[in-house]
Amino acid sequence: MTTRLVEGSAVVAEAMVRAGCRFFAGYPMTPFTEVLEHMAESLPRVDGVCINAESELEAVGMVWGAAAAGARAATGSTGQGLSLMQESIAEAAMAGIGFVVLNMARGQGDYFQATRGGGHGDYRTPVLAPSGPAEVTELVADAFELAERWRNPVVVVGDYYMAHTWVDLDVAAAVPDPPPAPDWALDGSSGGTGSAKLVSPLGTTKQRDGVGYDLAAHYDHCAQRRQAMTEGIAPRAECLHTDDADVVLVAYGTMARYAEAVVTACRTEGLRLGLVRPITLWPYPSEIVAEACAETKVVAVYENNAGQMIDDVNLALLGAAPVVGINGFRTDSSAFGIAPDVTVENLTASVQALFEQYG
Repeated sequence: MTTRLVEGSAVVAEAMVRAGCRFFAGYPMTPFTEVLEHMAESLPRVDGVCINAESELEAVGMVWGAAAAGARAATGSTGQGLSLMQESIAEAAMAGIGFVVLNMARGQGDYFQATRGGGHGDYRTPVLAPSGPAEVTELVADAFELAERWRNPVVVVGDYYMAHTWVDLDVAAAVPDPPPAPDWALDGSSGGTGSAKLVSPLGTTKQRDGVGYDLAAHYDHCAQRRQAMTEGIAPRAECLHTDDADVVLVAYGTMARYAEAVVTACRTEGLRLGLVRPITLWPYPSEIVAEACAETKVVAVYENNAGQMIDDVNLALLGAAPVVGINGFRTDSSAFGIAPDVTVENLTASVQALFEQYG
C-alpha cells in the first residue's frame, strides 16, 4: 500500500477503474469535468476507453452500447447534463442494462432527480451518496456490483466539494482485472444461430413470423425484477449519538460533514444532538431513520436545497416527531460550490435555536 495526496475527482476515477470500469463517456460540465479528465488519463493504462462525447445524449448512448456488450461502463455529469440522459436511463432500466451514473452535483438540488428519476415508465435506480472522497472507493465498487447484479443503472451522488477536496489515500499498487462479461451480454456469438440474444426495453421476444412484442408480459417481468431489487438492497445509514438525542440532524453528502462537526461541538457543550446520515438515498433507510428518531423532540433536515430529502424523512417518521428543514439553498455566485455563509458556526446557531424552541 502507498499513501498519496489525491484530488477527489481523481479518487472517483481511480475507484471506477479499480471496480472494473473499462468504458466511460461524458461531456464536460463543472464539477464533473475533472472526473472526465482523470478517466481520460486513467483508462488507456488498463486497455480501457474514455470518450469525450458530443453531448450528454451521445455519452449515455455510448454507455448503453458498451454495457449491453458486457463491459463495465459508466457515465456522468451534473444535474443539468443528467436531465438529458433521463430517457436513456429509464430505457436501460426496462431493458435490464446496468451501468453507473455519476452526478457531481451543484449543491443538493438534484435529490429528486436522483431518487425519483426524470424518465418515463415504472422504474427505479439505486442511489448511493458518499460523504466525501474517503468513502468513494467503497461506494463506487458497490455501485458497479449493484448495477451488474440487478441489471439496472445505479446513481452515485457527489458534489463540487467532493470533486475538489484533496485527501490522503492508501492505494494498492495493482489494479484488479475486470470481471468477465455476463452471459446475457451481446458479444456476437449467438448471431445467425436462430436463438440470438436480445436486449431491449421492449423485452426479449423477437418480432418475426407475425409474432409481436408482448409488452404486458415484459412490463410484468420488469415489475417483478424491480420488486426483487427493492427488497434485495439493504438500506444503509450512519447514526451518531442518536440513542439519547433531544435533537437529531438528518443530512447526506457534504452537508453531513458539516453536521458531524456541529454534533461534536454541541456534545462538548452538553447539548444532546445526534446525526443520521443516509448512505443509500434509494432505497431510503426509512426504518433506520425512524428508529434513530423515536425518542427525539425534533428532527432537523439539513440539506443544500429548498427542501427535498425532507419528504423522505417525513415519510419515514409519519408524524412521530416534528420535522423541520434548516439552511435552505445556499450557493456561491457561480452556483457551483457552497455559499460562504454555510459554516459550522451558522449551523450551530440554528441547532441551538432548536434546543431553545423545543426545550
